Amino acid sequence: MRSTHTFSILFWADQKNAINGEVLIYARITVDKKRANISLKRRVPQNLWDPKKKKLRGNSHQAQSANQYLDQIYTQLFQIYQDLKFKGELITAQLIKAQYTGEADNKGKSLKNIFEYHSKKITNTLASGSIRNFGITENYVFKFLEQKRKTTDIYLNQLNFEFLSHFELFLSEVWPTGHPKALGNNTRMKHIQRLRKVVTLAYHLEWIDKDPFVRWKMTYDKTNREFLSEQELKKLENKVFISERLDRVRDLFVFSCYTGISYVDIMNLTPNHLVLGIDGGYWIMTKRQKTNTTVKVPLLGQALDIVNKYKDHPVTAVNNSLLPVLTNEKLNMFLKEVANFVGINKNLTFHMARHTFATTVTLSNGVPIETVSKLLGHSKIATTQIYARVLENKVSADMNALKNVLLNKSKDSTVAKNSKASS
Repeated sequence: MRSTHTFSILFWADQKNAINGEVLIYARITVDKKRANISLKRRVPQNLWDPKKKKLRGNSHQAQSANQYLDQIYTQLFQIYQDLKFKGELITAQLIKAQYTGEADNKGKSLKNIFEYHSKKITNTLASGSIRNFGITENYVFKFLEQKRKTTDIYLNQLNFEFLSHFELFLSEVWPTGHPKALGNNTRMKHIQRLRKVVTLAYHLEWIDKDPFVRWKMTYDKTNREFLSEQELKKLENKVFISERLDRVRDLFVFSCYTGISYVDIMNLTPNHLVLGIDGGYWIMTKRQKTNTTVKVPLLGQALDIVNKYKDHPVTAVNNSLLPVLTNEKLNMFLKEVANFVGINKNLTFHMARHTFATTVTLSNGVPIETVSKLLGHSKIATTQIYARVLENKVSADMNALKNVLLNKSKDSTVAKNSKASS
């Protein structure tokens, strides 16, 4: 926020709306070329008002009394400005007006105030990744204010549909450093969704009287979450790599394909997370870092083989980890090499393994969606339904089963007719 401001106070009379030869006096506060007018609720004779000197002419008792009153108002407004400046707080013409009129408690709350309050609120309740995402959204909001509104903050009660529309347009022009293109529609919607959560908090705190999002509609583009088919997964599993680096990357990816455990949670796994389950088999029992929900996953043979491969291995012993530790950036970079060697023509990312577990390994093999939701650590079935695709081979199998049912019914009907005819 700016540390220096242009500031001025002047008085003016509304001479166009004079009543019975008297005019209403206003104080105009200007901060950084932004104005706010305050009605002083005091009328003076129009013929005594001096527009150049901004006060009443003459030495009459009425003129002296009115001019003394204006001096008092000037002192009060200037003191409010000085106090805000001393405290290092936001200084705007509207805020000075709110302080003077006694409306500052809530009406003077700004967008920066609610972001600061929200940041403190989520410090110990959200995962670090979610906190970071809110921080990115906050940065975009204030960049928008600086570049498009030429200010560093605004009042919450200034938020409206127009503000949201202009902010969305601003986001469509953002081209993050190192990214191949500007922000996509769904990414823009995510930033607006986070802003909505922050502003809704202000509404519940009664810092604003109405919700500026009441007429706003989120418009997400439908996306197809890529996953590996059964054939591609087997091809990946069976590939022999000369490079130990790529071999470990493949193992981490395949482990996620058969457990559904995300990158960050796999990196946090230690031998203590491997326990004997109620069925006598080995399970992974951990908590999702993203939501802090407990995840219990029985290990399929493919996943257990990978765990055993790295048991007492130097790369896991040094970190006391269950599997090799690798940064997310390097892992996703090396996965491009893996896909090239295996011949998989898809943009292979580590998160695709979680999609593969949900779609190819579990749902397409008849595992109920409720069970898959539990394995993935989802708090809502609706989240899991994103993965609930019906694959072509599943459609084919189901339709063949239906053909057999109908065929058997037809045969039974024919036998029954023949039996009836012979009798």
